Amino acid sequence: MKLSDIADNAGSRKKRMRVGRGIGSGKGKTSGRGGKGQTARSGVRIKGFEGGQMPMHRRLPKRGFNNIFRLDFAEINLDRLQDAIDNKLVDVSETVNAESLVKAGVLRRAKDGVRLLGRGEIKAKLTIEVHGASKSAIAAVEKAGGSVKILAPAKTEGEAA
Repeated sequence: MKLSDIADNAGSRKKRMRVGRGIGSGKGKTSGRGGKGQTARSGVRIKGFEGGQMPMHRRLPKRGFNNIFRLDFAEINLDRLQDAIDNKLVDVSETVNAESLVKAGVLRRAKDGVRLLGRGEIKAKLTIEVHGASKSAIAAVEKAGGSVKILAPAKTEGEAA
C-alpha cells in the first residue's frame, strides 16, 4: 500500500447542493422553495403554525405544575449501604451521614440531603443521620440494633418557619 492509494469510502463525501445557479442546474430560480409566500422568505417561518387551525400545543390541555420548593434527595438503599460496610468504605463505629457517604464514594453528591430506603437488609449496628427515611428502612436498622436520626432539611433564606 502506498500513501497515494489511500482514499475515502465511495459515497462518504457528498458535494453540497448549490442552489440558485440557473434553470439548467435543476435547482435554479426558486431554489426548491416553491413560489412566493412566507416559507419562500429567509429567516421567517412560524413553528407550529397549522394554517390557521388551532395548533396542537394550544388544543391540548395544560397539566401539572413544578413545585419550586421541592427538595431533591440523594437516595440510598440498605443493600448498597451494607455493601459499603462489607467493602470497608464506611466505618461502623462512626455516625453515618451525607458527608461520610460522599467521602467514602458511596454517593456522588449529597444534593438537598440523603433519604434512606428499605431495599435489602442490613446486618451492622449503625447510627445513621439522614434527612429522610422510609418506615421499612428505619425498622430494618433498628432491628439490627442501630438507630436512625432524621435531620430537618436545611431552610433557605426567606422561607417561612
